[in-house]
Amino acid sequence: LKENIDTLTLTATPIPRTLQFSLMAARDLSVIKTAPPNRHPIESRVIRFSEETIRDAVSYEISRGGQVFFVHNRIENIKEVAGMIQRSVPDARVGIGHGQMDGKKLEELMLSFMNGDFDVLVATTIIESGLDVPNANTIFINNANNFGLSDLHQMRGRVGRSNKKAFCYFITPPYDMMTDDARKRIQAVETFSELGSGFNIAMKDLEIRGAGDILGGEQSGFMNEIGFDTYQKILNEAIEELKENEFKDLYEEDVSDKIHVNDVTIDTEFELLFPDDYINSITERLALYSKLNEVKDEKELDVFKKELEDRFGELPDQANDLLTSIKLKWIAARMGLEKVIMKQNKLIGYFIADQQSDFYQTAAFTKVLQAVQQQPRVLRMKEKQTRGGLRLLLTVDKVKTVDRAFEVLDSIIPAVEKV
Repeated sequence: LKENIDTLTLTATPIPRTLQFSLMAARDLSVIKTAPPNRHPIESRVIRFSEETIRDAVSYEISRGGQVFFVHNRIENIKEVAGMIQRSVPDARVGIGHGQMDGKKLEELMLSFMNGDFDVLVATTIIESGLDVPNANTIFINNANNFGLSDLHQMRGRVGRSNKKAFCYFITPPYDMMTDDARKRIQAVETFSELGSGFNIAMKDLEIRGAGDILGGEQSGFMNEIGFDTYQKILNEAIEELKENEFKDLYEEDVSDKIHVNDVTIDTEFELLFPDDYINSITERLALYSKLNEVKDEKELDVFKKELEDRFGELPDQANDLLTSIKLKWIAARMGLEKVIMKQNKLIGYFIADQQSDFYQTAAFTKVLQAVQQQPRVLRMKEKQTRGGLRLLLTVDKVKTVDRAFEVLDSIIPAVEKV
């Protein structure tokens, strides 16, 4: 369909590393959200092993002319499970399928099931993918806590493939007998049962199992326990460094348009926070801090501020200063400041440590130099020897508030102007 695409991968639940590639823009991602017409979501339930529940569900499915999958992933006692179902529902015709069977026999068994020759197929996870039996609309997954999230979602997808209401039963031990990860998996697959929820399940899988090794072979796992955000930050910094050095020719950008600083550190004695008496829920405060961290421009910041005022009332000074500090960060990044210190009525900005950086050839840096020359009483620039080497510093006196700091920097490079 597209000339510039070599590989198209289709999946119900991408593995963590594949999803991570998409989230970090290494691969393009499209989500198909539109369900086929007349398709119903699969009703998912977590149950304990109960012959009575199994009997009732199998009997109900057979009574409406449907068929049943029963996934039991242990070949040594799969016949006993099939015998239990036969004993509970004497009228049911039960078949057994697993990977150790002769290929021809297994194929005949599957075709017989698809043709409706028997009612219940007791099988291992060989049914997980590629099987389309529109008449099968109930599935039991025994010991569901032992399966991965993708496996559970794929097996659940074997039913509900027509216009009939489908049921999926996850048979598990009590929650307190499962591992933490198993409990999270079962709760996720039970929660996300709507049509098109595979992407949500994949995101949860990424959260539980970790993103794996982006530059290696591991498809899941936490990057040496350094944490997801830290790993992302280090990886992005490494990519930017490669773009600017070894692969500079491949990424020819207009230097004047580029923001050379991705993250500005602010060290201050001002209170920049949402006070406890303004938002008393710790969880809510943390969620709002995370949301604020994702705000990218003035318009989004205004919307965020209005939401706060609408929910919690007029903003206190500390919260106003926090929002102003976000705008301060944006201007500082465009000015090439990696660190801003606001203490003892002074603002000290640390320019990019790499003295060979293209930033020092940009119009933004020229504007800073011009401002220092025009306002020598307010702005001073000097070099200082630090542990990391010689650094260029910008000093602003008489900075008693965050608003004053923003005002001064905004006069050099206005917030609304794109450098």
